[in-house]
Amino acid sequence: MSSVVLDDDPKLDPQVFRETLGTSVTVAPIDTTESFRAAVREHGARAAVATGGVDVTRDLLAGLNSLAVYGQASIGLDNVDLDVAADLGITVTHAPGYCVDEVATHTLALFLACVRDVPAHDQRVRDGMWSEWAGRELHRLRGDTVGLVAFGDIARAVADRLQGFGLDVVAYDPYVDAETMHEHGVAKVGVDGLCDAADHLSVHAPLTDATRGLVDDAWLDALPVRGVVVNTGRGGVVDEDALRAALDDGAIAAAGLDVFETEPPVGSPLRGRDDVVTTPHMGWYSAEARAEANETVAHDVARVLAGEEPAHAVGPAEW
Repeated sequence: MSSVVLDDDPKLDPQVFRETLGTSVTVAPIDTTESFRAAVREHGARAAVATGGVDVTRDLLAGLNSLAVYGQASIGLDNVDLDVAADLGITVTHAPGYCVDEVATHTLALFLACVRDVPAHDQRVRDGMWSEWAGRELHRLRGDTVGLVAFGDIARAVADRLQGFGLDVVAYDPYVDAETMHEHGVAKVGVDGLCDAADHLSVHAPLTDATRGLVDDAWLDALPVRGVVVNTGRGGVVDEDALRAALDDGAIAAAGLDVFETEPPVGSPLRGRDDVVTTPHMGWYSAEARAEANETVAHDVARVLAGEEPAHAVGPAEW
């Protein structure tokens, strides 16, 4: 029987893996290079499953000769060196699409909360204040333009939702053609076009060398003072120092953040502000999404261990 090591993150359901694989499943913390390597070696594991909390690099994978498959219960794989995994003959699989609806809905929740200043008004009512005039000036949303940073599945679902509020949508993504965007009622723009057109930004890009710090002071300064920035993609895509400065200077109205450059964001100056709505990287979460992520990855791991082709393997050229 093939041994499988499962991270002890509560997102993962050991029972699903035991029932699907019919094999030994060991639950252990594998969220550091050291703990990952120790667990795989101790159990001679042929499969390891985690949630993205550890960087899967050559240092981590080198010498783990028993390992045949690494499964990650996520859409994004920016923490995985796919070239190294391919060189070592380790199949990488994930759960594409398991939380598209959830993240798209969460994006809208953060966006609308920021636009209408909901958390600050809620706190005022809790504190005994009753005034619609307290806080910042609010503006009508209909007719504004939202700029999407990247145009993958989640951004496309966000675009569909935004249009229901009477908003125009443009998107910057050098890897998606204009025709595909047009099919979703979205105009393709470059960086300059996005900065010229957008009243608000919604960030959905994966974190790569090309996207790190992409949304910087120039992007933020181009927004109107009523502008809102929402990030449900990856924290490092938004320059957090530039975002803080834009908020401090009143260059934009508010930000909604489900992700941070460092998580948890201990000591971040973006926490605890009336003009920033924060959630703990939980845009993915629903009971249904958790179940789908576990089932998707468990079935793919089972396929690999049985010598079959997995449904959601990802190679270097695909990410």
